[in-house]
Amino acid sequence: MLLDEVNFTKKDSKKRVGRGISAGGGKTAGRGTKGQKARSGYSRRHGFEGGQTPLFRRLPKLKGFKRSYVESAQAVNIANLTRLDGKVVSAQTLADSHLIKDPKNPVKLIGNSKLETAYDVQVAKLSAGAKSAIEAAGGSVSNN
Repeated sequence: MLLDEVNFTKKDSKKRVGRGISAGGGKTAGRGTKGQKARSGYSRRHGFEGGQTPLFRRLPKLKGFKRSYVESAQAVNIANLTRLDGKVVSAQTLADSHLIKDPKNPVKLIGNSKLETAYDVQVAKLSAGAKSAIEAAGGSVSNN
């Protein structure tokens, strides 16, 4: 049976090379003949491409400064304001009613549905439709 035809499973042991000709991996132990990779102690550094100029040196250096994060607002639809207990809408009241996760991050009210109740809104951002719907219901808007 050829070695290529053998299906190894997890319980099969790894092939032990360099243990003599009868073990099947003797003499050069699968390293070919001569050359740097055939010698003991050989290790290739990260990014080495055989002497060719490596990719990190072929590409130009990045210039400037790039922010590693993008500040994005937590969106809340104005139709969900009916789940609030009071008439004041702020980041803290939205977090208390589990409409947003973190009251420290900015909040944006979106949507253009009609509101039955007048709310006092104190959030960072509003869409135009949300602002007109809140004011049409008799509420007030103040951006923080």
